[in-house]
Amino acid sequence: MQLSDPLGDLLTRIRNAQRARQSRCASPASRLRADVLDVLKREGYIRAWRMEEERPGIRRLDIELKYSEGEPAIKEITRVSKPGRRVYSKIKELPKFYNGLGISILSTPRGVMSDAEARAANVGGEVLCRVF
Repeated sequence: MQLSDPLGDLLTRIRNAQRARQSRCASPASRLRADVLDVLKREGYIRAWRMEEERPGIRRLDIELKYSEGEPAIKEITRVSKPGRRVYSKIKELPKFYNGLGISILSTPRGVMSDAEARAANVGGEVLCRVF
């Protein structure tokens, strides 16, 4: 099945799994999805993720979700840049999300990174999503 927005699909799977209080969720694999999951892991929003091979040539991502005292670590996860409307930002113009408590995930020329990492590297790019 072809998806027009694979990253939006990943975010929706995570959002739905956390609302249903599931400990894990699965998603088809892609490099962009894996890079976004790396950022979520580094920032402490998910416990872990790994790539599994379902059958030759078909891989999927197994994501272990994180909860703190029964509440999901991710309170809100929204897609910013969509296939019909790409959102780019210079690093100086990138606003802080929830007064610095949340993060924005950017796709930059140096790879996918959080807004704090992008500020440290002084590089802007496409704002993929926001997480709080």
